[in-house]
Amino acid sequence: MRQAGIYSAILPGGVSGKAGPHSFPLARIKKIMKKSGDDVKMISGEAPIVLSKACELFVEEITRKAWMMTMQGKRRILHKEDVASAVIATDIYDFLVNMVSDDHSANSEHEGLSTTPAAIMDLER
Repeated sequence: MRQAGIYSAILPGGVSGKAGPHSFPLARIKKIMKKSGDDVKMISGEAPIVLSKACELFVEEITRKAWMMTMQGKRRILHKEDVASAVIATDIYDFLVNMVSDDHSANSEHEGLSTTPAAIMDLER
């Protein structure tokens, strides 16, 4: 019988993935991991659990930054433009800029949102 590893306690349900609420489907994560390269053949049961938690934390962080954009626009509904503004204003999200920049350029000028890092830092205080 296989012994649970150190990451099995990250999400309820342990390594099996059969019990407990997972934010992201572990089978889907494993499929994406296998498609990431020809070299990836075997994936432990714990690796998708760790990535599921990482995805959850990523979504929470980017949502917080996007919500600051929503508040800056004096609105109560978070829009995709807010997510785009958060991505563009945060250096660590540079890998996503091409994905969000097309829709963002026209909408941010229309709404008068400031996506400069200084504007976001002011909102975080």
